[in-house]
Amino acid sequence: MGSDLNPTMSPALTDAQWERLCAFGTPVDVEVGDYLFRSGDAAYELALLETAEVEIVRDSLWWVEEAIITRMGPRTFAGELGVLNEQNAFLSARVIVPGRVRRIPHTQLRRLMAEDDELCDLILHALWARRESLREGPAALTLKLVGARSSRDFLALRRFAERFGLAHTAVEIDPADPPASAHRLDPDDLPVAFIQGEPIVRATPGMVAERLGLSYQAHADEIVDLVVVGGGPAGLAAAIYGASEGLSTVLLDAVAPGGQAAATSRIENFLGFPFGVAGGDLIGQASLQALKFGVRVYAPCEAVRLDPVGDLLHVTLTDGRVVRTRSVIVTAGAAYRTLALEHWDRFERSGIYYAATQLELRQVLNAPVVVVGGANSAGQAALYLAANGCPVHLVVRGDDLGARMSSYLVDRLVEDPRIDVHTSSRVVGLEGDAGLERVHIDSLGTVDARGLFCFIGAEPATGWLRGVDLDEDGFVRTGTDVAAYALSHWQSLGREPLPFETSLPRVFAAGDVRRGSMKRVAAAVGEGSSAVASVHRALAV
Repeated sequence: MGSDLNPTMSPALTDAQWERLCAFGTPVDVEVGDYLFRSGDAAYELALLETAEVEIVRDSLWWVEEAIITRMGPRTFAGELGVLNEQNAFLSARVIVPGRVRRIPHTQLRRLMAEDDELCDLILHALWARRESLREGPAALTLKLVGARSSRDFLALRRFAERFGLAHTAVEIDPADPPASAHRLDPDDLPVAFIQGEPIVRATPGMVAERLGLSYQAHADEIVDLVVVGGGPAGLAAAIYGASEGLSTVLLDAVAPGGQAAATSRIENFLGFPFGVAGGDLIGQASLQALKFGVRVYAPCEAVRLDPVGDLLHVTLTDGRVVRTRSVIVTAGAAYRTLALEHWDRFERSGIYYAATQLELRQVLNAPVVVVGGANSAGQAALYLAANGCPVHLVVRGDDLGARMSSYLVDRLVEDPRIDVHTSSRVVGLEGDAGLERVHIDSLGTVDARGLFCFIGAEPATGWLRGVDLDEDGFVRTGTDVAAYALSHWQSLGREPLPFETSLPRVFAAGDVRRGSMKRVAAAVGEGSSAVASVHRALAV
């Protein structure tokens, strides 16, 4: 019996390819009923089926019996994308015909991916395709998120799961409705995450990540070459270039990979995408690329402190864990600015958004909305929402729509009958009961709005950086921009800061967090990759 997966998910390997692949594995004989891996296993291994046959099973949950996802036979391999980032297994592989398998431990899998481009591409395509297929159907019940539709905490869980590409199911309920009792839930416990059927009440992305094996776990006495703090375009580019050039690399993000780019509905001026690209799609491919080169990606993992300790740098996380590293690239981006309005905090949980993607669109579909901001992100959001059935009021504080927005966006906004543009205007009030219902605009009056999308800029996420030279607005100074008074301790090194290097040796900054950066996706990618060149020079000294 062969695999019943399609050719992308289970490629037909030539004799030469299979022989090369087997060379990376350790042979093991298995019997009927044995498990190659079980749901919940930490950092499970890719398993090559020489003569044995297995079935991939979604284990039974308290509300549903087990489900057989597929059956696999000789000259195939069992595993999915989680084997690359050491995520806990969420399915089981049960032996149904005895025989021989070869286990490929993570270190050998990384060596295979680095040394054999042909096998790397075949395996990567298969693992990615399997994950995509598992996001629908019975496997998606292994992570079940339940919460109120308007809940900010529930939205945070869903955003985390979607940005990480996790197989999951999200169930929206009204806590006051009788159906809530079918989930055996107390409204005070929402949102709830069921992992393999076990509930986590008042769940947060951090709790879920810990249970799934996506939070940082140091190996014994581990020292890495590079830690990248922030998983936006600059951070992903830095991590990919660092890992592809031989640096052991850890990428940390306080939320999930993507940054503000992942929240952008459409990027139209990025090189190589003449028809535009959704920010989520771009980040998804970049994240897959990072896994290909062996970047260890952890989120939500927020850095709260950076300290030089001898010849090393210690990055401390919110839970007290410490990552020891030889160099750091700070690509922490910025935190969204808010409007100083009464009830803002309350409506952040039910009607105020800082992104316009499919996830947010589902909350306001076909309802009127207000978009605030005068830069490209606001224009792109307005067009995206209007194209999906939402009448839009675009509120711009300045009197010139083209002052901070690309001309192609300005032209489309002005011509779109579904969008009303209000320049020299401000949002001055919010109204609603359970959720946002109306917005007050000073130049217009009160308008119906089920969502307010806020794109008024951001503050640099540098409050955790101590001993690093910042400008008056909190952005990081780098290279020749580092203030003279901060250079005194460099004399012993016999050099000045390298390009993208901060006032602290072997600590670099790139992207939106850096003073003087362009605040564009393409520029951030360029800065992140260029910073790695300076890292190599600093580590070579």
